[in-house]
Amino acid sequence: MRVALCQIASSTDPAANLDLVRSHVASAAARGARVVVFPEATMCRFGVSLGPVAEPLDGPWATAVRAVAVEHGVVVVAGMFTPSPDGRVANTLLATGADLHVGYDKIHLFDAFGFTESDTVAPGAKPVVIEVDGVTLGLATCYDVRFPGLFHALADEGATAVVLVASWGAGPGKVEQWDLLVRARALDSTTWVLACGQADPGVDHGGAPTGVGHSAVVGPLGGVVDRLSGEPGVLVADVDTASVEQARRTLPVLANRRL
Repeated sequence: MRVALCQIASSTDPAANLDLVRSHVASAAARGARVVVFPEATMCRFGVSLGPVAEPLDGPWATAVRAVAVEHGVVVVAGMFTPSPDGRVANTLLATGADLHVGYDKIHLFDAFGFTESDTVAPGAKPVVIEVDGVTLGLATCYDVRFPGLFHALADEGATAVVLVASWGAGPGKVEQWDLLVRARALDSTTWVLACGQADPGVDHGGAPTGVGHSAVVGPLGGVVDRLSGEPGVLVADVDTASVEQARRTLPVLANRRL
C-alpha cells in the first residue's frame, strides 16, 4: 500500500487549510498514493478557541474532504474538531473516501508539559480501526503514542499499520521523544507506524502544541524507512503490510503477553 504523509503547518482558517488538503491530495494521488494522511489539527491549529470551528462529521468541512478523497480515488485521514455534548469539542481524526467516512476521537488528552487539553477537549472512549483494500489500519492521535496499550488493542483488532497523527509540542528533548516513542510503539506492537505531524511553524503560538515536524514511516521491528525534518513536506512510501506476519513470528511479543 502506498501512503503519503503530508506534513503541513495549519493556520487558524479552516477554508485555507482545506485548500492545502485539496492540493496535497491531488499531488499525492498523482504519485500513486492510496492513503493520504494529514496531521492532527489540520482543520485549525491549536492556540485559538476551537469551539467556533468545530463541525460534525456530516458538516461542510468533513464533507468537502470526502469529496476531495472521492475525486482522486484515495482515502484521506486528517485531524479536525467535532462538537461534544458537554460543550467542549472532540479531537477527531477523520478517515474518509469511497464508502468510508468515520472519525476516531482522541482517547488520551494532552494534560502535560504545562498544557491542559482536557479543559476544552472531551476524551474519546474506544479504539477505531478502518479497512482499506483489505488492510486494517488503526487510528491514533499525538499523546496516544505514549500509551502502548492502545497500540496493542489496535493490533488485537487486526491492525497491521497504525496511522498516527500529531501536533507535537516543542521543547527540550521533544523531537527525540517523538522519534523514540514512534519507533517503540511500532516495535512493541509489531505494526507499521505511519506518523504524520504538523510542520514546525517557526513561531511560538502562546505555548500551544503546534508542531515540530519529523513525520516518519516506521516498520514493525522499529526501523525507520523514511522521515522528514521540521519543514513542510510530503513523504511517500510503500508499506509492506505482509512483513508484519514475519515480524510477529520473529518477535511474538503480542502472543507472549501475560498482562
